[in-house]
Amino acid sequence: MDYFVIASILVFISAFFGYLNVRFIKLPNTIGLTVITIIFTLGIFALSYFDDTALNAERYIITHIDFKSVLLDVMLSFLLFAGALHTDLQKLKELKWPILVFATFGVLVSTFLIGIAVYFMLQLIGLDMQFIYCLLFGALISPTDPIAVLGILKKANVPKKLEIKIVGESLFNDGVGVVIFLTIFGLANGAGGGFSLSDILSLFVHEVGGGLLLGALLGWITFRLMKSIDDYDIEVIITLAAVMTGTVIAQYLHVSAPLAMVVAGLIVGGNTARKQAMSELTESYVDKFWELIDILLNTILFVLIGMELLVLDLEPEFVLAGLMAIPIVLICRYTSLIIPVNVFEKSLDFVPNTNLIMTWGGLRGAISIALALGLTADMNRELFLVMTYVVVIFSIIFQGLTVGKVVKILRRKNVEI
Repeated sequence: MDYFVIASILVFISAFFGYLNVRFIKLPNTIGLTVITIIFTLGIFALSYFDDTALNAERYIITHIDFKSVLLDVMLSFLLFAGALHTDLQKLKELKWPILVFATFGVLVSTFLIGIAVYFMLQLIGLDMQFIYCLLFGALISPTDPIAVLGILKKANVPKKLEIKIVGESLFNDGVGVVIFLTIFGLANGAGGGFSLSDILSLFVHEVGGGLLLGALLGWITFRLMKSIDDYDIEVIITLAAVMTGTVIAQYLHVSAPLAMVVAGLIVGGNTARKQAMSELTESYVDKFWELIDILLNTILFVLIGMELLVLDLEPEFVLAGLMAIPIVLICRYTSLIIPVNVFEKSLDFVPNTNLIMTWGGLRGAISIALALGLTADMNRELFLVMTYVVVIFSIIFQGLTVGKVVKILRRKNVEI
């Protein structure tokens, strides 16, 4: 079975499950696809007691896909560019400082709070663990997932002023979170023996700053090229080339490709570029092309999340640790937002209960699972992978289905949001 066959099977499964969701279940696609795939996988497990053909076929697909590489090195760039392309750059500029603080200070604080809490929690249930490995879990679970957030908030009726904060934070904090994770990973893996604080700061600035600068350059070049012609076919291809070439360059320069794609997408999708570089026809084709890419990759991605259940070592104590990690992650997320929200809420007219809604609406997703899959066996990969999966599934399904209800409850209590 070659990669084309595997890709064909995944697209077929995604289309079929997507149809079932839209036709019968009617959940948001992100949630519906995850739920259906998990039920399908559990059904395959049950069927395997009589005939393991289907189970072996599904397991073959999962074991021949490097989920971490496929998501972080390929799919993420397309998904973030598509998400940023349809984000209001002007509103994002107005909130640039709180978004910057949420995506940097907030992620760092959350990483350490979760790491500390998980360290003591694991000791409590008899799982002795090195502290730095708990920090790794904190780093991989702290960033909110823009893919999950963008897919669910559209239907959650979250106030627009608050939605742009959550979306803006999620677009940037995954890139920052990946850099933090890789830095701690290097230290935990022994590469940090010669690391100093200045080395760590230098690496962080290089990855983050380099990604932002590369994205700005890519966005500007793409804008200038599109402005100089009027041909929607070629202009769509130019945007595609910007993402693919930009990702390759980012990997070569060892800067953050996700951050580069976010910045490039914001520039190309901004009002200036749309008015000066795109005709109405070009704008329509560019938007529809990237909406299609976004929908296709999202569909496949959340099917893969459901299928990843096959690679988990579902030891009872691992599942218990995952369930106990859910409130820890939520409490630490809430705590990490207290200072930034209090600093900016008056000057930027934050809606009431911003902290609560950002906590419940800050969903975890595929990026956390991909990073957990990148852990080594020495880092207790199986334990942290199960914990990550439990938190992510709770986040996507339970938080995703209820974030709109949380907003409604606050409104019923006469809270003006």
